[in-house]
Amino acid sequence: MTSENNSTFDSAAFLANAGLGRTIIELKPKQTFFRQGDTADSVFYLQKGRVRVTVVSQTGKEATITLLSASDFVGEESLAAIDGLHMATATAVNTCTALKIGRREMIRVMHDEPAFADLFLKFLLTRSMRTQADLVDQLFNSSEKRLARILLLMAEFGKPGEQETFIPPITQETLADMIGTTRSRVSFFMNRFRKLGFISYNGRIQVHKSLLNVVLLDRLPGHNAQNPAILPIV
Repeated sequence: MTSENNSTFDSAAFLANAGLGRTIIELKPKQTFFRQGDTADSVFYLQKGRVRVTVVSQTGKEATITLLSASDFVGEESLAAIDGLHMATATAVNTCTALKIGRREMIRVMHDEPAFADLFLKFLLTRSMRTQADLVDQLFNSSEKRLARILLLMAEFGKPGEQETFIPPITQETLADMIGTTRSRVSFFMNRFRKLGFISYNGRIQVHKSLLNVVLLDRLPGHNAQNPAILPIV
């Protein structure tokens, strides 16, 4: 392929429109992109909405791995091997619009279009950094600080846009699963955050910028600063 063709490839247009090997799909809340154990034959690019990725153990216990938002890919394990299986379930949190890209087309465009390959590699590196930050968070920080970080991530602080942001609907049970604590502890922390003015809610939870103090500056009234700081939100 010539450098001229490479220079004219528009990754944004490719991800915004249907075409050969790719279709635009819409999912309602609680509908699934794929389930754990399904054949992994497609990658999804989330154009709008939020996605919850979960796994279920052999004993039936469900755990939330991560929450994804617009401009994220999901199902990238489809590229790892032919006839592989999805290791998790991806479920729409709210109404979602996504581009479904077949495995063959995804491999083709990554091979033929360096600009797209660079974009996808950047996503994978960012996801890896996020995973490492999540691990450090679980190992070294209190459940209260882990909850603060999850709320900030869900509110997409650090991304362009509003700085006083509502998060998607989510239960306290799900939040408890994500930070490794009990629902009652999450309820206690949420009430504390609300009294301190870090969040507010009237039907929906709104996260305020002041919550960053808990995570980045370790400023939580009544607590000392003995715990190691977690990695920045990525």
